[in-house]
Amino acid sequence: MDKERAARALLKAKAVFLRPSEPFTWASGIKSPVYCDNRLILAYPEIRSEVESLLTELIKSEYPGAEVLMGTATAGIPHAAIVAERMALPMGYVRSGNKDHGRQNRIEGADPNGKNVVIVEDLISTGGSVIEVAEALREAGGNVLGIASLFTYGLQKGIDRLAAAELKNVSLSDFETLSRVALAEKYITESEYEMVTAFRLDPGGNWFEVK
Repeated sequence: MDKERAARALLKAKAVFLRPSEPFTWASGIKSPVYCDNRLILAYPEIRSEVESLLTELIKSEYPGAEVLMGTATAGIPHAAIVAERMALPMGYVRSGNKDHGRQNRIEGADPNGKNVVIVEDLISTGGSVIEVAEALREAGGNVLGIASLFTYGLQKGIDRLAAAELKNVSLSDFETLSRVALAEKYITESEYEMVTAFRLDPGGNWFEVK
C-alpha cells in the first residue's frame, strides 16, 4: 500500500521520529511521542524521489482538475516545486503574512485567480495554518480543490476544523499507519506501540503512563 510505503520512507529519513520513552513537548504543552520534520526528506535523494513520486500520483488521482500547486511557507514549498515540475504545472506559495516591503505580496509565484488550486502541505495537525492559506487563496480568486499533505496526525480537532472550512485533505501517510509500520520494522517495541496508540486516541491524556 502507498500509505505504508510512504511511512517507511518517512521513518527511514527520520522525518517522522517516534520516541515514546522520552516525549517531546509541543508548543501547546502536550507531551507527544512523535516529532515530525519533513524537511529531512530533502536531504536524501532516493527517499526524496520516492516521496515526490508518491505525492505526484496522489495529486493526479485525487485532484485531476488541478491547474496550480501552491506550497505552504516554508515546509510545503520545495515539495510543491518538485511536483509542479513533474506535472508541468504553475506553482507558487503563500506566505504566513504579507511582506512588509515592495509589493507587499502574500501570494508569490503563480496567480491563483480563476484557477483550480491544490495546496501542498508537509504536515497536518490541528489544521489552523493551512486553513489560513486556503482563505488567502480563496480571497485571491482561487478555487481551492483541497490539500495534498505528506503526513497527518489524524487529530480529531484537525479533522473537524478542515470539515468546517470545507477543505478536503489527502495525505501520503498517517500516524496510525506509521505506528504499525514502525512496530513491524522494529523502530519501536510492543510496549512503545501501546503508548503511541494511547496518545493517538487521547493526545491530551496520560498516555506516557501506559505500560
